[in-house]
Amino acid sequence: MTQTRLPAPVALGGAVSIGAMTAIQARINGVLGVRIDDGIVAGLISFGVGLVILVIVTVLLPSARAGAGRLWHGVRSRRIPPWMLLGGACGALTVSTQGLTAGVLGVSLFSVGVVAGQTVNGLLLDRLGVGPAGVVAVTPGRVLGGAFALAAVAISLSGDAIATTPLWLLLLPFAAGVGIAWQSAANGRLAQRVQSPMTATLMSFVAGTAVLAVAAAISVAVGGIPAALPTEPWVYLGGLLGFVYILLGATIVAHTGVLLLGLGSVLGQLLTSVVIDLLWPAASVPAVWQLLTMVAVAVASVLVALPWRRRRR
Repeated sequence: MTQTRLPAPVALGGAVSIGAMTAIQARINGVLGVRIDDGIVAGLISFGVGLVILVIVTVLLPSARAGAGRLWHGVRSRRIPPWMLLGGACGALTVSTQGLTAGVLGVSLFSVGVVAGQTVNGLLLDRLGVGPAGVVAVTPGRVLGGAFALAAVAISLSGDAIATTPLWLLLLPFAAGVGIAWQSAANGRLAQRVQSPMTATLMSFVAGTAVLAVAAAISVAVGGIPAALPTEPWVYLGGLLGFVYILLGATIVAHTGVLLLGLGSVLGQLLTSVVIDLLWPAASVPAVWQLLTMVAVAVASVLVALPWRRRRR
């Protein structure tokens, strides 16, 4: 099936918007996790809302129903390998991490941890050809872009904001970033196989909700019943944002490769997280000079990585 190639600036703009939505979702899920005192249950609620939206959209849209049919036949005939179905498991890790850490660290520190994980795994997945763009050459620009992204992480860790922060809180966002890169690759390949980004997004939410349901049951068994659910409607919008940005990511990753999608997302995530943390600071927030320098370095990472070349699959 021939696919029209999106111009690089358009695809990059989509990646930046994914990052902005991820930052907003992180704060929403972080607040929900703090309010109910259970980040994993907060992640389940977020994924559950997104799954309900996707089921409704799939039922209403003929193209989405057709994609779901191709997914079912592909799984039954084993034309679709199991690893393509597991992007949602990484999404479950992401929203759980948001619920556990973003409300404490702030969105900026959460975001730079994600940056490191996305950058390292994005380079690796592109080199291995896991994503729908196939094998993407490891050019000096892409390596330098990754180095700049990691430099943004180093800047965030250079002040006193995290002196009292437990190490595990800092490692979880890194793991989430690794998972986000894998989720983008797996969902993009599945969307390509079933010819429907909407179906790939639905599968992502089905898998993620299943993983989170098990994890939430364990969390409740160990830690007890969460606190009462908040009454403000906005704390339940994380699932809607997840639906939009996972669908967008599954659509454009074939045009960008996993690394450039991650770098553009990083830029949008840091820009938005700086605004959020300045207007609504959390317990651990870097100094203003760190926030602004992180954004400048993230912009540089995207600019130097933009001229990429693709190898033939």
